Amino acid sequence: MVLNLFDGRAVRWHASRAALALCLSAGLATPALAQPAAGSEPAPEPVAAEAAEGGAAPATKDRVTRFEAAYFAAFAPNTALDIVRQVPGFVIEQSDEEVRGFSGAAGNVVLNGARPSSKSESLGEILSRIPASRVLRVELGPGDLYGSDYAGKSQVLNLVLSQAGGISGNVKGSLTRVHTGWAVPNLEGSVLIRTGGSTINLSASSGREGQVEVGYDDVRRIATGQRIEYRDKVNTIWERFPSFSASWSHEPSSRRSEHINLRYAPGHFNLKQTNHVTPATGPERDDRLEQDFYPTRYEIGGDIARPLGSGTIKFVALANRRDSNAHDTSFNRVNGETIGGFELLIDSRYDEALGRLSWSAPKVAGFSFEVGSEVAYNRLENATELYGLGAGGGKTRIDLPIDRAVVDEVRTESYLNLGRQLSPRLRLESRLAFETSKLEVSGDTTANRNLSYFKPGVTLDWKGPKGWHAQFAARRTVAQLDFFDFLSSAELANDRINGGNADLVPQRAWEFRLTVDRPVLGQGVLRLELGHDRVSMLQDRILTPEGFDAPGNIGSGQLSFAAVTLDAPLDRLGLKSTRLKLNGTWQTHSVRDPITGLDRRWSTFRPTWNFEAELRRDLKNWSYGVEVYRSSTNTIYRIDEIDNFMNSGPFVIAFAEFRPDKKTTLRLDVENVANVSGQRRRLFFDPNRSVALPDVEEFRDRNQHVEFTLSLNRTF
Repeated sequence: MVLNLFDGRAVRWHASRAALALCLSAGLATPALAQPAAGSEPAPEPVAAEAAEGGAAPATKDRVTRFEAAYFAAFAPNTALDIVRQVPGFVIEQSDEEVRGFSGAAGNVVLNGARPSSKSESLGEILSRIPASRVLRVELGPGDLYGSDYAGKSQVLNLVLSQAGGISGNVKGSLTRVHTGWAVPNLEGSVLIRTGGSTINLSASSGREGQVEVGYDDVRRIATGQRIEYRDKVNTIWERFPSFSASWSHEPSSRRSEHINLRYAPGHFNLKQTNHVTPATGPERDDRLEQDFYPTRYEIGGDIARPLGSGTIKFVALANRRDSNAHDTSFNRVNGETIGGFELLIDSRYDEALGRLSWSAPKVAGFSFEVGSEVAYNRLENATELYGLGAGGGKTRIDLPIDRAVVDEVRTESYLNLGRQLSPRLRLESRLAFETSKLEVSGDTTANRNLSYFKPGVTLDWKGPKGWHAQFAARRTVAQLDFFDFLSSAELANDRINGGNADLVPQRAWEFRLTVDRPVLGQGVLRLELGHDRVSMLQDRILTPEGFDAPGNIGSGQLSFAAVTLDAPLDRLGLKSTRLKLNGTWQTHSVRDPITGLDRRWSTFRPTWNFEAELRRDLKNWSYGVEVYRSSTNTIYRIDEIDNFMNSGPFVIAFAEFRPDKKTTLRLDVENVANVSGQRRRLFFDPNRSVALPDVEEFRDRNQHVEFTLSLNRTF
C-alpha cells in the first residue's frame, strides 16, 4: 500500500495496475456447478460462537476443502465478503475490469460454481451485497473444477448459497473523520429476495470518501545541494462515486440457469490544492491546482446455460460503456494575481460489446472437456485539449502529437481445454487458445494492425497425504494493449507531457508457477509459491521521434518471485480465539535499458519485497485486531527521470467491533495509526538518462494523518 503521491486522480489508474502485480496464474478445464436444486436446501440455523470449534472444522474430499457456515460463526460475519476474508490462506484476487473481453477478467471466486457475469463490479462489491445468512458453505479447490477461466489457479473459492425462499439484506452507515475535523458520511445497502425459484439482488451505495493531505516538495540541485524552491502543499480530495446494481438469477439445476445484471455508476472526483512556493530567487507564489473528473459507467449483461448432449452449453453476453470528462487547471499566482498556468480538458468514451459461447462436459473419451469462443468489439474515442494560461487569463492552445484519436478493435479468442485424472492423487489439465485482434487507429495518427497468437498451457495438480497439495503450471500469455497508450496526455500535477505510441504491440510471456501448501497448527495453512516469467516485447518507456516520453516495447525481460503465506489460529500456542495472517513476497525483474544500455528493473509497481500481517481476536461479542502493510520502493524509469515511490514507515490499521445482538455490528477503524507519509523521490537527468548522474532532485512528502471511521451494520 503506497500512499497518494500523484497529487490527483492518476493514483487511481496506477493503483489498479499495482493490484495485478502477482495475479499471474495459468488456465483450464470444466465447470462443476455446486448449487442444489431450487428449494432443496434450508437456510442455515444461527450457530453460537463456540460451534466454530470441533464439529465445524473444515473437511477435505474430492480435491475440495469444505467450510460449513458454523466455522465462521465466531467472526460474526454480516456479508459473504466477511466470510471469504476469514477462509484460511485465501486472498481475494480481484477481477480486472479494464481487461477487454471476458476470458481474462476472472478473479478467483465463483457463486454456486459459476462465474459472475458482471465485469464492472469488483468481487468485493459483489460479495458485499450477499448477506452472510445466505451462505450454506464455502468450498476451496483447484481452479480446474470451475471452468476454463480458472484452470491453472491453485485456489478458487466457491460460495454455495441457500436456495430457500425469503428476504434478507444488509444496511451499513459510516462516518469518517479526517485529521482536520472534516466528517465524511457514507451509506450503502443491499437486499436479496428469493422467491419462486428466482433470486433478485438490489444494492446501492453513496460512494462518498474524503481526504486531506498535507506535505511539501523540496527541489534541489544535486551537485551543490542548493535549494531551487520549496513548496508547502495541502490537497483536499472529495470523492462521490454512487452506484446502483440489480441482478436476477434462476438456477433450477446445475446444468440449467439464467442470470441478468445491470449497473449504473456515476461519479465525481475533485481535488483542490493550495501550494505556497518559496523559490531561491524571485517572489514567493501562492499556486493553485484543481482537478474535476466525472466518470460514468453503465453495464448490462447476462448468461444462459442449458443441457446439450452429455454436457452443458452456455452463452454469455455483455455490454458496457464508460464516459469520462476531466477538467484540470493550474495557476501560478503572485500577490493574488495570476501570472501563468495551464488548463487541460479530456473527453473520452469507451464502449465494449461481447458474446461468448461454450460447451463443457465432465467426460468425453475419458477427458473433462470444454470448448468455446468469444468475440468482443471495443472502441475508444478521446479528445484532449491543453492550453497555456497567460497573465490576465489569456489562453494559448498547445498542440500534442496525438490529442484526438479513435481506437477500434475486434478481438476473438477460441479455446479447447482437456483434463484427465492420471492417478487418484495426480491430475493433468491442458489448454490451447488462439487469440486474434484487429486494431484500427484514426484521427491525429493512423494505424492498422492484425495480430494473432497461440496461447498453450498445462497444469499438474497433486493432492498428497496429510493435506499436502502441490501444483505446477506453465502457460503462454499475451498482454492487452491499453488504448490510452496510443494517445498523448498531460499531467499538470507532475509538470510533464506523455507521448502516445500507435506502434505499440502486446508483450508476450512464458509463465511458470509452482505452489505447495499444507495444513499447520490445526486449521491453519502454510503456502509457498514460486514463479518465473520470460517476457518478449516488454512494454515500458521509449523516446519518440518527436522527443516525448511514451509507452513502447523495449525488448526481452525476466521476472522471478517467491511468495509465502501463513494463516493459522494460535490456540495451540496458548492464544485462544486469536488468528495470525502473514503474507510476504520477494521478486526481482530485469530488462536492458534502451537509454543507458545497462540492465535495470522494469518500470512498474512491483517492489522488491512487500509484506502484510493481520492479528485478530474474536470473542463472543467483541472482535479486535491490527493490520500492517510494508513494501520496498517502487520505481518508474522515464526517458529523463527516475521516479521512486515509498512510504516513510509501515502502514497500520487497527479495528474493534462490538456486537450487541446477532444482527448488529458497531465497528471502529483507525487508519494510519503510525502516522506515516507517502513519499516520492524524482531524479531528473539532462538531457536524459544517458548521462551518468542526475541534475535535479524533487522530494515529495504527503501525510493524510490518522483517520477514524465509525460504522454501524445491520442485517435483516
